[in-house]
Amino acid sequence: MSGSSIDDVRAAIEAGRATLGIEFGSTRIKACLIGDDPATVIAAGGHEWENSFVDRVWTYSLDEVWTGVQAAYSELVADVEQRYGVRPESFAAIGISAMMHGYLAFAADDELLVPFRTWRNTTTGPASDALTDRFGVNIPLRWSIAHLYQAVLDDESHVAEIRSLNTLAGYVHWKLTGRRVLGVGDASGMFPIDVATRDYDEDLIARFDSLVSESPLSVGLRDLLPEVLVAGEQAGRLTAEGAALLDPSGLLQPGAVFCPPEGDAGTGMVATQAVAPRTGNVSAGTSIFAMVVLERPLSGVHSELDIVTTPAGDAVAMVHCNNGASELAAWAGLFSRFATAAGTPIDSDAVYETLFREALDAEPDAGGLVAFNYLAGEPIAGLDEGRPLVVRGPDSRLTLGNFFRAQLYSVFGTLSLGMRVLADEGVEVDRLFAHGGMFRTAGVAQRFLAGALDAPVAVAETASEGGAWGIAVLAAFTAAPAKNDLDSYLRDAVFADAVFDIAEPDPADVAGFAAFLDRYRDGLAVERAAVDAL
Repeated sequence: MSGSSIDDVRAAIEAGRATLGIEFGSTRIKACLIGDDPATVIAAGGHEWENSFVDRVWTYSLDEVWTGVQAAYSELVADVEQRYGVRPESFAAIGISAMMHGYLAFAADDELLVPFRTWRNTTTGPASDALTDRFGVNIPLRWSIAHLYQAVLDDESHVAEIRSLNTLAGYVHWKLTGRRVLGVGDASGMFPIDVATRDYDEDLIARFDSLVSESPLSVGLRDLLPEVLVAGEQAGRLTAEGAALLDPSGLLQPGAVFCPPEGDAGTGMVATQAVAPRTGNVSAGTSIFAMVVLERPLSGVHSELDIVTTPAGDAVAMVHCNNGASELAAWAGLFSRFATAAGTPIDSDAVYETLFREALDAEPDAGGLVAFNYLAGEPIAGLDEGRPLVVRGPDSRLTLGNFFRAQLYSVFGTLSLGMRVLADEGVEVDRLFAHGGMFRTAGVAQRFLAGALDAPVAVAETASEGGAWGIAVLAAFTAAPAKNDLDSYLRDAVFADAVFDIAEPDPADVAGFAAFLDRYRDGLAVERAAVDAL
């Protein structure tokens, strides 16, 4: 960055023109700052956190939410001060994003009734099946409405006290602005959306209210759910109480406008310019999911596919897998520790670079190895719990390259099963955009994903920035004085000069992954046996 550019950025920060994006991911809370140019990240901060498994529920405490976001914001402020010699006191706009779905139920006094139940919980099978049958649309296990109805079915004592429901992004937004609202993309993970109205499906709300009319639930669903807003609409302003929650130092002033809070799926679509029909994206983190913007409704109901929306309210087919890159990271950590124990420590990026490059030189089918990355249950595979596994036959070739190619393939295994359902529906995608930390090592995970899905995969320079940058862009879109639709804004104001690296599917990788996937399907019986036995 040139000296004049630094001066320009400093001036934007001092004038309160910068835009802040915060995303609560599964393992990291990220804060991202952009200036007058929404395509450029000018500062960042973060905080590591991890879910807890308490009483067989995957959860985060609300105290961790606030200590974590304060730490991430503080690190961002320190980054700004180190780079530009100033500390931000106000922002033009702020956006909050978080992992989607899950269950946050509040009483009349706004107290949380039961610990936050995250998307990772898979105990809502009876509710999911019953609602899918009654609604005629797929209701996944992790959706908020499935959690609510399961609580009704289980006759949980807190049901009678529920006065509002929210997602994590909606909860944080509410505390910072005083408004209970959600972006339509995040709302579509709570309850089905009518794309014609960009709001909850009123017919299905009526069906749900009828279904629970004899239950202790005393408030109609419409009154329980947050108000739905679309990208570009103002969703409130930072209150004095909210400013103190975000920045206990007292330096941050209230008044910044907020965009509608969104889920990580929506911000991933924004971060990859994938909000128009025939575009799609793959987001890889603790979970992995693909989003494909639809040209037309699907012909049937598929348990592998969720119908959600873009932040603008257009219909999207989502293939969501609970298990993404966590097992891959665990193995990378093991090799990192070996290097340290051997007296030659190397940093994390170098570990990934070495292992990924070994995988590139491996056999296309991973030498007959098969790996399962299931740390948690995986609904697409019909599993309520997971057991990470590596399985090989006597004739498999166990090399470092084959081993790590199998681990990389396992990240895309369940995803590819769901994407094949979309292909059978005749859905076509011109290009898939990928983002997430595993794509930082240029050309490796991207190439394997192209082979797994047999489609071109594009990665931008911002691929590792992910959703924190995506929600900052949505906040900038809300604050923009004049704007067209979201797709036009992304094309003209954000990605006009973006450089994408595109990987075409390699025929050898396509054939090799297909052979791996055949073993993967057959090996699901071993995975199920491991869950039963271990």
